Amino acid sequence: MSSIFTLSIVQSALELGFIYSLVALALFISFTILNIADLSTDGCFTLGCAVGAMVTLAGHPVLALFAAMGAGVCSGFITAFLQTRMGIESILAGIIVNTGLYTINIAVMGFASNVNLFGCDTIFSLAKETIGGSFYKIIVVAIVVAAVALILSWFLGTRLGLSIRATGDNPDMVKASSINPGFMITVGLCVANSLTGLSGALLAQYQKSCDINLGTGMVTIALASLIIGESIIGKGSILKRVCGVVLGSCLYRFLVAVALRLNVPAECLKLVSAIIVAVAIAFPYLKKRVAFSRQKSIAIRKRKEDSYAAAETHRKDI
Repeated sequence: MSSIFTLSIVQSALELGFIYSLVALALFISFTILNIADLSTDGCFTLGCAVGAMVTLAGHPVLALFAAMGAGVCSGFITAFLQTRMGIESILAGIIVNTGLYTINIAVMGFASNVNLFGCDTIFSLAKETIGGSFYKIIVVAIVVAAVALILSWFLGTRLGLSIRATGDNPDMVKASSINPGFMITVGLCVANSLTGLSGALLAQYQKSCDINLGTGMVTIALASLIIGESIIGKGSILKRVCGVVLGSCLYRFLVAVALRLNVPAECLKLVSAIIVAVAIAFPYLKKRVAFSRQKSIAIRKRKEDSYAAAETHRKDI
């Protein structure tokens, strides 16, 4: 067991877990808060990665993060526009945007399938010079995620944030309260996709490369992280639920790291990831089924005991 959980594996899992947790937080807004299945996440993640990589190549690693967030806002706005103004279902709108983003992403990357950032300054190389040691990457991504978590928790507690949460719960009631649900969906998706773009930019600087297919399957992985976190933390305050999403993302990366450590063949890694996702998504349902079966068996046992006691009482009376 100690050979599996080495310091380097734990460190790498935490670093990637923090980076990918931003995508899980984006799905927390769109899927959990707004009750919208946003399938543009894969393309938006690659968009943030591409924009962040190109701005980093230009010599602005910090500005690259904000540029990627701005690109994510644009992606979220288009997705929301198709839903609220064009009357397209959320799933179809996400698929349309995701398909169109492939061409946009490859155009951003100079019509190349990958971009290398070796030799360029990144926020991690700058942190290495400033902080030093071997944990500078964890410190950087932890600070970014902590800042995002606090700002997001504060935002969802404001008047605008409460309106967004109410829109996801009951859009008809929100509309009757003179609140525009279309505007709330637009703001929510813009905020969510900005976090997805930020995650992509961080990953590009973390691994010093960007690939056109980097975002494939990202929505499934983020959904698994989200469900793992919600299963562990449960209901509570927004800050508690946000922390649960971050925890779920880190746990998912730990599971993937363990699978790699157990010498799972590279061609089987997608299958392992699919199994982890399926178990994570099915876990709440299976948990309810187990609890129901336990209650059912207790009720049957109690009924048998009552019947036996009644029979004994009847026999004594005779």
